[in-house]
Amino acid sequence: MKSLRLPAALAALVMVASACSGEGGEGGSGGYPRDETLYTVGTSWGPPVNWNPIMRGQYAVGTMGLAYEPLFHYDAEEGDYVPWLAESDEWPAEDTHVITLRDGMTWSDGEPIVAQDVVTTLEIGQLDVSYSNIWNFIEDVEATDDLEVTVTFSDTRPQEWMNWAYSHGIVPDHIWGEKSQEEITDDTNSDPVGSGPYLYETHADDRMVWKRNDDWWGTEALGLEMKPTYIVDIVVESNEASMNLVRSGDVDISNNFLPGIDQVIDGEEITSYYDGPPFMQSANTAWLVLNHEHEALGDVEFRRALAHAINMDQIVEGPYSNLVEAASPTGLLPQWDDFIDHDLVEAQGYSYNPDEAVAILEEAGYMDENGDGYVETPDGEPISLTLEVPSGWTDWMESASVIADNAQDVGINIEATYPDFNLLVDNRNDGDFDMVVNNERQLSNTPWTYYDYLFQLPLRDQQTTVNFGRYENEEAWDLVQELATVPADDTEGAAEITSRIQEIQLAELPAIPLWYNGLWSQQNNSVWTNWPSESGYHGYAAMWDGWFEIGAIHTLAEIELAE
Repeated sequence: MKSLRLPAALAALVMVASACSGEGGEGGSGGYPRDETLYTVGTSWGPPVNWNPIMRGQYAVGTMGLAYEPLFHYDAEEGDYVPWLAESDEWPAEDTHVITLRDGMTWSDGEPIVAQDVVTTLEIGQLDVSYSNIWNFIEDVEATDDLEVTVTFSDTRPQEWMNWAYSHGIVPDHIWGEKSQEEITDDTNSDPVGSGPYLYETHADDRMVWKRNDDWWGTEALGLEMKPTYIVDIVVESNEASMNLVRSGDVDISNNFLPGIDQVIDGEEITSYYDGPPFMQSANTAWLVLNHEHEALGDVEFRRALAHAINMDQIVEGPYSNLVEAASPTGLLPQWDDFIDHDLVEAQGYSYNPDEAVAILEEAGYMDENGDGYVETPDGEPISLTLEVPSGWTDWMESASVIADNAQDVGINIEATYPDFNLLVDNRNDGDFDMVVNNERQLSNTPWTYYDYLFQLPLRDQQTTVNFGRYENEEAWDLVQELATVPADDTEGAAEITSRIQEIQLAELPAIPLWYNGLWSQQNNSVWTNWPSESGYHGYAAMWDGWFEIGAIHTLAEIELAE
């Protein structure tokens, strides 16, 4: 596969550079006018091949957010749910949520958006899809009027339910209502009929192109006018390629980590959210995911030693040049500080201490018996581990090398390896790995999403979205499910439960939080300007999956053409 994708990526560099250079006129493959086209990069590491919104995480950039939309959005700054396809909602009883849709909305094929569309989307969850778990607590869903949906719960879990309601797209009943399990999971949905502000235009191995939907319901109802007529997302295979494109102005926004970008941001032509370090907002936590089916990694004492061995300052100041911050031992993002038990972290947290790492290993029976510089298991078996990160992700590659070196310094034999992204994903999902770095849970409406990511049970043959390390702890999972039942606005009640989860987490270290990954966003202002910033519009300039629904869609209405 890599040999097929690389020419496409190289072609992208050539095509964009030749199409976008020069002033005015038309640019871009297909003759898109430069002053009507937003070129983006940093979200696609392979050709777009899927526009199926049900198959979360496998679809082309923009499928969710530009083409398909949820019932609500979530304002992460204010902590509020924002009605989107829904116009209003109420909870007439603890186990009942009534949602009223906006009148007059249509699908991109002209059909009206009605309550049955929501019912069908939810009922698809009764099949084997990524959100089947919602039927663990939903009892019934019914279209009680043309625009009214009533959801009844067997187990009231507002944190989990509202996470679904703002992060999953609604699909049209007249297209999806009669699909079989096979059609839903295997159909690439190459002609997507959505509700959103953009329509599928075309795609190639090296790009995904969306065209503005001038009949979008939100222009009138929300007062949001999308500025770019076209959005062209370019496929690249390395951070260096993205850097070249953003510096030359051949793309307007990069959502890659760009090595050395701290030396390039000038506050005028090249900008980011902050004018100084860390330059980027925090987006997610990068975790060191450990395969608990491995003999040593399944031992909490070995994991504790490894946590003490990692020098995060070396990573923050080295590969990242202070573009990121070291994560709390809880892994919770700075935006979730209210849910961190700081006294518990002070008492039971860990920090870089190689002497402590060596002492823990020795006490647990991990000794270097054969004199090769690396410890063996208490049974005398050699330990040789690999830490995998995707090839081309230079920040992770350098960070993995630091982690491997730190581990070797205390006698743990770790080698950093850099497989193709798709191969890494296959191995990770199948459990065929020792360690990976992963950051696939973003900022959201609730820290429940992070604990669901860490502790979700039961384990499956393929772990495609959560608990990649295959860690089993029924007590922790019960607490995660209890957290889901807390009312969405009860911060104090949620914090009491997250403290109990953190007791287990800090004692067991199922995965090791590393750093707060930045919301990588670097903009070239030569064509489009007025990007989100600390001193201006407080939003998100990101094409990443999940960010349109927490505010990034507004950026497409806020940006302006440069003078």
